[in-house]
Amino acid sequence: MKIAMGADHAGYRLKDELKPFLEALGHEVEDFGCSCGDSVDYPDYAIEVCDKVVSGEADKGILICGTGIGMTIAANKVPGIRCALVHDLFTAKATREHNDTNVLTLGERVVGPGVAQEIVKIWLETEFSHGERHQKRLDKVRAIEEKYALHP
Repeated sequence: MKIAMGADHAGYRLKDELKPFLEALGHEVEDFGCSCGDSVDYPDYAIEVCDKVVSGEADKGILICGTGIGMTIAANKVPGIRCALVHDLFTAKATREHNDTNVLTLGERVVGPGVAQEIVKIWLETEFSHGERHQKRLDKVRAIEEKYALHP
């Protein structure tokens, strides 16, 4: 699987720890930065990752900032992105099974590297259930995207 990753200054250390973990699992990782503690703007990194996912150049995306909140907000502005902020194993699985998320956000100040690895592994390994009720809800989300893409 090809995974696009991005982080801001508050999440780059966790990104740099997760990248070799993902590669060891056999995934190809494209790193969009950042790679230092100098203050940067998280939307710049979110859009790079989300563009790759929406275009199909990446299968999934992972974004990391201090809390994960800012990256999640920015990512979910991109039509076609279903991004979830996850800090535990239960929601890592549920967000894939029920919501078919294609971008995962983590908060470096919230989860440590070990938990982050478990979250990422579960998130990547869990398939969308294709349950009728879940698909119906995703179709409604797409309709909302289409409505506001045409009438901002």
